[in-house]
Amino acid sequence: MDWAKRDGTGVCFATDTGFTLPNSAKRGPDAAWVRLERWNKIPEEQQERLAPLCPDFVIDLRSPSDHLSDLERKMEEYIANGAQLGWLLDPFDKCAVIYRAGQTPARIENPGSNRRRRRSARSC
Repeated sequence: MDWAKRDGTGVCFATDTGFTLPNSAKRGPDAAWVRLERWNKIPEEQQERLAPLCPDFVIDLRSPSDHLSDLERKMEEYIANGAQLGWLLDPFDKCAVIYRAGQTPARIENPGSNRRRRRSARSC
């Protein structure tokens, strides 16, 4: 949130915000960011509900009740609906999977450590 305020080029959202994606799916990532120019095109009354757009950047944090395959499908859905970047953070497998439009997901092992190894996201 602090970075988004300082940067000023977009709007940051927390877990209590939902979006209606272009495919009509209603999704609520744990965190999201939308470019300001895109956000400002949405009427205020729609901004207060499930905004009709896909965020540019999404973050999902795996919880104990989440199935990894469900989260992977959700991240792929965000990318397919216009997200440019997605982070799937998995504290249980100690990895982060980075999703980018037009690229294969990249897995980063122990993202907080100095030693980082990338593998296919399918092994996460």
